[in-house]
Amino acid sequence: MPPLVIPPLVKLALGAAGAAAVVHWAVKEARRFREELDRLKVRVEPFRREALPTLRRDPATGEWRVM
Repeated sequence: MPPLVIPPLVKLALGAAGAAAVVHWAVKEARRFREELDRLKVRVEPFRREALPTLRRDPATGEWRVM
């Protein structure tokens, strides 16, 4: 059986087609992922940053405390 010889231009074309297919799939998945995140973002109520505890320095002792 003779060795299978593929011309370089055919190899390049197959590589480009494969790369295009991977990019197409990645873009489609990214869009699907973004749509799912947007759908979930609508259901979750945003939290109020003011309600979260913060670290503040106690002026009397100089230590950090949760306030």
